[in-house]
Amino acid sequence: MTTPAPRDTTAPADAPFDPLAFPLDLLDAQLREATLHAELHALQANLPWSREPHEGWPDDKERKRAGRPATEGWSAEEAAAYDKLWGDLRAATAAVQGHAWWERCETEGIKGGALVAARMALKHAEGAVPASLKQADVETAA
Repeated sequence: MTTPAPRDTTAPADAPFDPLAFPLDLLDAQLREATLHAELHALQANLPWSREPHEGWPDDKERKRAGRPATEGWSAEEAAAYDKLWGDLRAATAAVQGHAWWERCETEGIKGGALVAARMALKHAEGAVPASLKQADVETAA
């Protein structure tokens, strides 16, 4: 098996600024954030509905409110795993949102809706989406 050549992210000096030519460290940070987000939601799907023990409540047909069964809450290990993932996700999100690329975009005149569009494009950029979360996989599962 061969290793793919690194992506060339250098642009000619006279080329116009491209806000979608994301630097590799920003792509890596977004990939980490997306991976942690998926891990956190996978963990949440297997946790009891309440972190603390709770007696639950019955369905309320008049208000169309579903009931909840009684729960013992989360174990200490589950709470620690959740708290660690949540902290890691906050740090990864801060790394993406506070990356110097966004300041450079503003310096180059990319502002308002164009900056929002660039930030949204990062979420779908090649190398920033975990393989397990590719859109084709999501569409196939649906």
